[in-house]
Amino acid sequence: MKKKKKIKRKKPELINPFFLIFGVLMLIMACITFWWNVWVAVAELVCSAAVIAVVVVSMFQIRRYAKRTMEDALTYISKSGLQNIENLTVPAAIIDADNEICLFNEKFRKRIAHTDNPVGDSIDIYLAGREPRQLYTERGVDALCNGRWYIAFAIRGEFSSVVYFMDDNKYKVDSDEYRQSRPVVAIIAIDNREEIERESQEGNAGQILIEVENAIRRWAITTTGFYKKLSGGRFLVVMEERHIRHYMDERFKLLDEIRSIRLNDRVGATISIGVGHGGDSMSECEVWARQALDMALGRGGDQAAIKSGDTYQFFGGVSKGVEKRDKVRTRIIATTLAGHIRSSSAVLIMGHRFSDLDSVGSAVGMWSAISKSLHKTAYIAINKEQSLAKTLINYMDAASPQMFIDEVGAEDLIDEKTLLIVVDTHSPDFLEFKNIYNKCKRVVVIDHHRMMVKHIENALVFYHEPYASSASEMVAELVQYLGENTLTRLESEALLSGIMLDTKNFVLRTGVRTFEAAAFLKSNGADTVEVKRLFSNSIQTYKNKCRLVSDAEIFNCFAIACAEENTPDIRVASAQAADELLSIENVKASFVLYRTQNTINVSARSLGDINVQIIMEEMGGGGHLTMAACQIENGVMEEVRDRLVSILNRRGEPDVLHGSAP
Repeated sequence: MKKKKKIKRKKPELINPFFLIFGVLMLIMACITFWWNVWVAVAELVCSAAVIAVVVVSMFQIRRYAKRTMEDALTYISKSGLQNIENLTVPAAIIDADNEICLFNEKFRKRIAHTDNPVGDSIDIYLAGREPRQLYTERGVDALCNGRWYIAFAIRGEFSSVVYFMDDNKYKVDSDEYRQSRPVVAIIAIDNREEIERESQEGNAGQILIEVENAIRRWAITTTGFYKKLSGGRFLVVMEERHIRHYMDERFKLLDEIRSIRLNDRVGATISIGVGHGGDSMSECEVWARQALDMALGRGGDQAAIKSGDTYQFFGGVSKGVEKRDKVRTRIIATTLAGHIRSSSAVLIMGHRFSDLDSVGSAVGMWSAISKSLHKTAYIAINKEQSLAKTLINYMDAASPQMFIDEVGAEDLIDEKTLLIVVDTHSPDFLEFKNIYNKCKRVVVIDHHRMMVKHIENALVFYHEPYASSASEMVAELVQYLGENTLTRLESEALLSGIMLDTKNFVLRTGVRTFEAAAFLKSNGADTVEVKRLFSNSIQTYKNKCRLVSDAEIFNCFAIACAEENTPDIRVASAQAADELLSIENVKASFVLYRTQNTINVSARSLGDINVQIIMEEMGGGGHLTMAACQIENGVMEEVRDRLVSILNRRGEPDVLHGSAP
């Protein structure tokens, strides 16, 4: 027998009793008015009759709707079924194929329903926006009704379904309290404790360190946890999850409070915070906290790193890296590195893709030390066609033809004892030839960029100094411990060009050790005039740079330029244009977008007031406080620009200045 198709009926609106009272009053007024004005009385009679008619028709529709709804329910539900629903100890309702309520028990009316008569209501309004089809899943639907949590689930029948609401309020409240009270471990380190002690006079260092400790103690005691002072200027804080969420919402104001504690105009205190939360145990949170602290220190300090599983969040990072004047670590690294080099069959040196003067210069410095002082076979693996330092490559290639090697030649040299030295990057995604890295089992990293979450983790030696101006500066220091009379004039000029590139001619990120490295290279015969020639451009590159600068848009404190035309020298012109835009008044950060094949590239620069690394990381890139970049595959220029503007607008100038990262 063919089933009759059910016709969906809309529940009629209830008429307020006021309308009926209003109609009766108008009828009485019409009778009274009849003695003064017949026509007014007739009009009032017509209005009152219309109102009464609307009320009567509405009441008739409601009775007919209720009668038909009950008929439908009784058609599909037996009397015993009705009795069983009423006898249930939980709220329950019967819904039809249109998810409208046909019947319900008293417990549903008292605990769940919004009105005394929910017949005809859609079950959707009790599911907090969830789809009714989710009622039939194993987990049901979490429903918040009249201030209490329920789990709603349904059992489907042939013509209707029964929806049950199981009280889940205590479990939800207890589980929320459980999550909020989970332990969180934070480890705090004073970034520049040694510098404060060295610069202090008449015991001022003790006073500064006491102020820092008191600020940390005040921060810790606002929680329900505890803190303990460790050795080496470190502190352990254990708190609950609810507190770390609060600190994240306020973007770790403790960093600003500590930064305001100053010894003099030159030295101010900063701290780094590593937080581990969401672990299965306290010990796991403690391990994550140490890893987060190492990440914060690797990114230059003066920031908080939050680690949960494999995910990091960063807050702060506005200060420049604290320069360490002690070269003991450099000497230890050099000794360790020399041992690994001597035990290798061959050494490959490799920088990042689209190598620049710093990448090539630091590679040349390492090649010279390995070949001449340690007497090991070494090669620089490089893609000459894509390099931005072709002048330097040609310069060195003429002097030492055996220095550079391509990808195929490098892969032929790889065996179990081959050592790969990575310079000027620590991310496997940015390497010149990733295949070489994957095949080499012994890796050394020498880099100055701020630590990225995805970095080379299997390095035998990870020489990472975020306060250094350049990889060339780090190599210039290393070669002094690897042997005497290692560098020739040409190789010294290569290293000096890398330092001058990343410091913008000794303007940015320049410390005492930067000048010491430059002095060492100068003493080895480096000619600053010849170095300057390495920065020379063609007339076309200069025109392209000027065009980008003139077409740039400036809003707030940001300058943005877009290069639609893909010229052979677009990378060089864009990088130089980004530097040039910083010389414009009130511009604190510049961004130049340009296309190479199917990739949209963004070159970001700042003078240190704004952390462009944080901004580029949000777009999938990375870099340094004052110099960063990103590449977006298959991107559209307008969409990438709009995304960048959206990030800058969303953060706002104050947030960007504080370098906070989600």
